[in-house]
Amino acid sequence: MKQHTLSIITLGCSKNLVDAECMTTILKEEGYQFTDDIRAAEAVIINTCGFIESAKQEAIDTILEVAEYKKRGKKLKYIVVTGCLSQRYPNEIRKSLPEVDAVLGTAHYQDISEVIGKLFRKEAFSWNDYVGMPGSLAHMRVQREPSTKPYAWLKIAEGCANGCAFCAIPGIRGKYTSRPMEDIILEAKNLVDLGYSEIILAAQDTTGYGRDLYGKRCLAELLHKLGEVEGIRSLRIMYAYIDGIDDELIEEMRTNPKVLHYLDIPVQHGDDEILKKMRRRDTVESITNTLERLRTAIPDIVIRSTVMVGFPGEKQSHFENLLKNLKIWRFQCLGCFIYSPEENTLGYKMHPRVRKDVSARRYDRVMSLQQEISLENNQKRIGQIVSVTIDSIADGGIFYMGRSFAEAPEVDPSIFVASTIRPLEIGDVVDVKIMDCSPYDLTGVTLDEPAE
Repeated sequence: MKQHTLSIITLGCSKNLVDAECMTTILKEEGYQFTDDIRAAEAVIINTCGFIESAKQEAIDTILEVAEYKKRGKKLKYIVVTGCLSQRYPNEIRKSLPEVDAVLGTAHYQDISEVIGKLFRKEAFSWNDYVGMPGSLAHMRVQREPSTKPYAWLKIAEGCANGCAFCAIPGIRGKYTSRPMEDIILEAKNLVDLGYSEIILAAQDTTGYGRDLYGKRCLAELLHKLGEVEGIRSLRIMYAYIDGIDDELIEEMRTNPKVLHYLDIPVQHGDDEILKKMRRRDTVESITNTLERLRTAIPDIVIRSTVMVGFPGEKQSHFENLLKNLKIWRFQCLGCFIYSPEENTLGYKMHPRVRKDVSARRYDRVMSLQQEISLENNQKRIGQIVSVTIDSIADGGIFYMGRSFAEAPEVDPSIFVASTIRPLEIGDVVDVKIMDCSPYDLTGVTLDEPAE
């Protein structure tokens, strides 16, 4: 078989990234080569996000940008669109984007080699064969090669069972499906063999892991077994839900030295009426109590969250309750989204809608408040000595960017590091004294000796 050269572009979340890495693994097993330069590729795979309006627009813009290379160049012959956008809108892509040669839905990632092969062989096929019911684990590969450094994402489940009123994910990704624990452990061991010691767990709801497969929540048990894998230095939990944070999980986080004292918990709002309309199972009281339990058991825990403004029916009084509780909860990091009405969700038909300008002002107020909270939290860290993993190098190798346990990659601010000991490399772990801060970033200098 001729060794065709492909390129893959990944948009959206970490779960999407893992899917793309699995597709890359499948194609490499079939002899395909890869390049990061789409001008040198014969086919480009665009793994899309389609969660909210801005993500859909980014996906369309990317498709159109690649299509320009296809029109102008002689090498690029085929464009394949996979992921969330193709699952939601396959017919619209076919009608509106004729430059696209094939689409694969979220249950058909494992068919990527078959589709690419048919394109190069110029075999006719139906698009409908590769877009069906959403969600599958068939494409997952325990010997996947990550595209990130120095950390690796480890996807523990697909789909979602929460049914939040604003969210289209269950219709795009299907029902919640946990991966077998033995597969996750085997993949973790393979990641260690590839040189990865920093593992980040991902799913739409990591705290829901195991309920469908084992009849109970098993995240704590999974963490315990991963902690026994030789070569893993740290485990980070992303996308946790308040109602899944039980005493067993808190105790495992407290006692397992490999589990970082960090949790990402998207609470979404701070008003009980809006939380109920959103179909969240949490209340302000349950959120407050769980945060208190976490901080009592693990005093140095860092908690990141996400909230949404502009949900249908959100009155000024509801919004003021959100602000009031954000002042109480004092998350170290906070993301804020403006509600996006998505087809086939309960929220899409809810009224009254909040005006865009009102939502924008509320967004600004949330972020302004969080700047104050983040600055106060960061100021308390000045003078502390923290272990930092180096992610990138800047300014001719004098300054570096990295993360401590308190910063997750891609979503949290970085620590700017000046090295006083030696040139550093990506993946190095060094002790850093925090010297200065802003609401978003920390600045520090390395100590005389690197961290163990």
